[in-house]
Amino acid sequence: MTTPPFASSPDAPHALRPLLNTVLDALRDGGHARGGPLPAGGPAAVTARITAAVGDLLPDKGDPDALRTLVHALAENSTDPAHPLCAAHLHCPPLTVATAADLAASALNPSLDSWDQAPAASALETIVSRELAHEIGLADALITTGGTESNQLAVLLARETQGNDVRLICGTNAHHSLPRAAWLLGLPDPLILPTPTGTLDPTTLHNALTHHPHPLLVAATAGTTDAGLIDPLPDIAELCATHGARLHIDAAYGGPLILSERHREKLTGLETAHTVTLDLHKLGWQPAAAGLLALAHPHDLTALHHHTDYLNADDDTEAGLPDLLGRSLRTTRRPDILKIAVTLKTLGRTELATMIDQVCAHAHTLAALVQNHPRFELHAPPTISTVLFRPTHATDTTVAHIRRHLLHHGRAILGRAHLDGRLWLKATLLNPHTQPHELTHLLTLVEGTPPA
Repeated sequence: MTTPPFASSPDAPHALRPLLNTVLDALRDGGHARGGPLPAGGPAAVTARITAAVGDLLPDKGDPDALRTLVHALAENSTDPAHPLCAAHLHCPPLTVATAADLAASALNPSLDSWDQAPAASALETIVSRELAHEIGLADALITTGGTESNQLAVLLARETQGNDVRLICGTNAHHSLPRAAWLLGLPDPLILPTPTGTLDPTTLHNALTHHPHPLLVAATAGTTDAGLIDPLPDIAELCATHGARLHIDAAYGGPLILSERHREKLTGLETAHTVTLDLHKLGWQPAAAGLLALAHPHDLTALHHHTDYLNADDDTEAGLPDLLGRSLRTTRRPDILKIAVTLKTLGRTELATMIDQVCAHAHTLAALVQNHPRFELHAPPTISTVLFRPTHATDTTVAHIRRHLLHHGRAILGRAHLDGRLWLKATLLNPHTQPHELTHLLTLVEGTPPA
């Protein structure tokens, strides 16, 4: 009996090519079988189809067609983030070049917890993460699994530099991971300020900073999850400087706007933060995960230093081997930086900026279609690529029913957001290839949903 080949072995290309053809064919055939942005029938139907595909999970004799069967089932029963009617979440269609780079990362399987497991990847991560930090005016960056980990690390660094009594101040528009991080780290209960307009109000923040003792960590948002709104960053930065508060900006969604000449002014003030969350598996078209936490002061990272002799022995580091444990709270880490680096170098600033501008333009197109439609109501003009709308005079129950009906029948994927005391349908547009007629069709589907 021969041992199956390994992906990093010398004969891997010969062994992988037919498997890749199998995967690509199964992805194509499964997508055709799905026939829309998501599978029809709801959770029960999807579970039944996946159960049938899995069958006997650990047979006595292996199934040589398992790869084709399970990839086909996965594709047929998955959401397609590239479909123009998939518009619910910050769930981007990944670029083919980034996906190909991710294959190389999987094949070589470096682990970024010691240099001898990842010589090239550790050098690449150092170079690229710092370049990305410099792009927004900061000094260095850590690679994370996404916005949640980045926000947690930002709160942790605030605790380690400001003390265990540091108190988080954020708006109700802030990402849920921020107050959760304060709870996880045993910090005082966060002060969560009302944001009736959807963004953090400087006057409200000024009053909070004036009446609460130091130390304080203010978290602002550049691209809210619900509506894609951006807090008034320059005003917030000035208030933090005046009151001696530490500033974190969660730019997981809006951060890539910095690459666009047309939209970068919306991020003025980003460079004043102590820490900034970025997430390139949103408006960066990367396969998950592709998060970063950028820092203004690299010495803050001393708080993450950790020693274990088998990974970063003192004599090894003194001899020049890089110590990677202080770059994350995780031990084993994939080289997610590879796909990011390949994407940046392959597309370049101009093409990435064009893609960003296109999805923002699509949002304005959809907003105009809604505004000009007699039976729809627009919440507000879009700031990035998110549009909130609802049928005029509909109840919240009706809005929720429309969304679930489209999901159950596999027709379209829209999100939901509670703002101004009402429930809105949320379209988050992340596919630059979306066409105006497809946005019109989306509204037609919503309008044609039968009553509950």
